[in-house]
Amino acid sequence: MRLPSQLRSLVGGAGEVSVDAATVREAILAVNAEYPGLAGRVLDDGGTLRRFVNVFVADEDVRFLDGLDTVLQAGQTVSLVPAVAGG
Repeated sequence: MRLPSQLRSLVGGAGEVSVDAATVREAILAVNAEYPGLAGRVLDDGGTLRRFVNVFVADEDVRFLDGLDTVLQAGQTVSLVPAVAGG
């Protein structure tokens, strides 16, 4: 899982963390199990993806796939990307 600079402090500064998971949700929870606090920054209280966080699997936005239930293939990269706003 690739992490933006805003979340790297939660995983000891790493830009990427390896996990074994079948879905995007499982990947997020697996990283959270090893580095508590990550899920709370990415998921809301209902367990859904926060609006300001984008998640990509193999360069595809999971919102256009199966969301957090998007199935992962071996070796695929999950990227957490903060939404960018401005004007």
